[in-house]
Amino acid sequence: MLSDSIKKGVGRAPNRSLLFALGLTEEEIQRPIIGVVSSYNEVVPGHMHLDKIADAVKAGVRAAGGTPIMFPAIAVCDGIAMGHIGMKYSLVTRDLIADSTEAMAIAHQFDGLVMIPNCDKNVPGLLMAAARINVPTIFVSGGPMLAGHLKDGRRTCLSHMFEAVGAYHAGTLDSQGVLDYEENACPSCGSCSGMYTANSMNCLSEAIGMALPGNGTIPAPYSARIRLAKKAGMKVMELVERNIRPRDIMTPAAFHNAETVDMALGCSTNTMLHLPAIAHEAGVEIDLDKANAISAHTPNLCHLAPAGDTFMEDLDRAGGVLAVMKELTKKDLLDTSVLTCTGKTMAENLEGVENLDANIIRPIENPYSQSGGIAVLKGNLAVDGCVVKQSAVAPEMMVHEGPARVFDSEEEAIDAIYNKRIVPGDVVVIRYEGPKGGPGMREMLNPTSAICGMGLGESVALITDGRFSGATRGASIGHISPEAAAGGLIALVEEGDRIHIDIPNCKIELLVPDEVLAERRAKWVCPEPKVKTGYLARYAKLVSSADKGAILQ
Repeated sequence: MLSDSIKKGVGRAPNRSLLFALGLTEEEIQRPIIGVVSSYNEVVPGHMHLDKIADAVKAGVRAAGGTPIMFPAIAVCDGIAMGHIGMKYSLVTRDLIADSTEAMAIAHQFDGLVMIPNCDKNVPGLLMAAARINVPTIFVSGGPMLAGHLKDGRRTCLSHMFEAVGAYHAGTLDSQGVLDYEENACPSCGSCSGMYTANSMNCLSEAIGMALPGNGTIPAPYSARIRLAKKAGMKVMELVERNIRPRDIMTPAAFHNAETVDMALGCSTNTMLHLPAIAHEAGVEIDLDKANAISAHTPNLCHLAPAGDTFMEDLDRAGGVLAVMKELTKKDLLDTSVLTCTGKTMAENLEGVENLDANIIRPIENPYSQSGGIAVLKGNLAVDGCVVKQSAVAPEMMVHEGPARVFDSEEEAIDAIYNKRIVPGDVVVIRYEGPKGGPGMREMLNPTSAICGMGLGESVALITDGRFSGATRGASIGHISPEAAAGGLIALVEEGDRIHIDIPNCKIELLVPDEVLAERRAKWVCPEPKVKTGYLARYAKLVSSADKGAILQ
């Protein structure tokens, strides 16, 4: 056992004395020691109940003959951090989580790990750590929030809440209407109820084979979630016994499966940051170009919020991620020979699985579209690529050309939108919000929600070197690479320039002559960094571009 290095022999008597100080018995010390990485805290709704999940995991570990020892991982609530300086600290926590978990796990020589994440950067951060540490590991998340209900009975969620603010500024919703959303959009613990980033990554944890069936969809308040946590605690003991490690599971074929399921589910565009970063830690290199190739032959089967009016609890009732994967196998779109954390192959996991609701999970013969939920666009404005959730774009905005309305920060753009200076046909450009330029690559849920809430979602596009929440809908194109702070062409866009967007053909172009751009380039000077001290300044110096997953180099 790995833990022998802290508990075997006379030379480790000092180490054992400290284990006794924890209250462990000789019998407990002799068993496999399992690190339970709990992301519990009291500020994130998706994490407020993870103490109960951790207790269940520990019960499962003990039942299977192991000794669980818990240690923490941090997590940020993107919704609470949205719209102010706090959002600069969201993406950057992904690497803090990976680094700190690596430090704790290796310093204490755990024989296995159970990761308990839930929200946006916490899931990929722990997946990165799992790949890096590479001891037997299993994931069990906190699960999704239930959908809310307005006073008139309509179901609602966080993305509706943000759009309600835009509707208020447009004069189409009064303060009591906003209050109705405010009090009812988020009715329970759990990760927000649509196919946003947290739920996307928890579903993809299943698809990649690192979490048990049901991990992505069983609602947080359900007792089935507690039972799943106990099973995860028991299952990690089998993984330890059989020495099945994350890199045995997170293979190139597994990542291909995950990207395919991503397209079928219509996941958040943030997956295009996280999957490459996780793969990098597993020694697998994937790039944005592969995304379009996968999307081209992967039908989009689900339209959960914000793309539609169904929620995670509906997907769970319809059969969950496995039911989606079962549909994909009908056209041999997955490699089901891959090993998973169940100790079985994906093919074995899929035996007997059925799609229980064709209205929630479209049969593969009748998809929402023949291509996947995400598209990567390229052109002179994004030579290294940019990303759009095409399943959440109105048909009339799939091809769009309009004048650029240029802003050097999210705050400037929000002010223009709320004060009705943005009109139908415009292309809002928000720059210097990328990984380096932000720094931290803020999510732009406020401006995209404002555009939709003010009735402009079918007539205005938004492009940025920042990123979007999974709750974003509309012609919102993020991850423009290279970013403005790195001298990308987005830095040279001027007010009124024509921008052409062609999502079906994966193109984005700034319609300005090359000689004019050369003149602008000669005059361009990169602005002073927005942050010069602390962790964000260090992050800005180390972070790569969005098309590389914004990994630290």
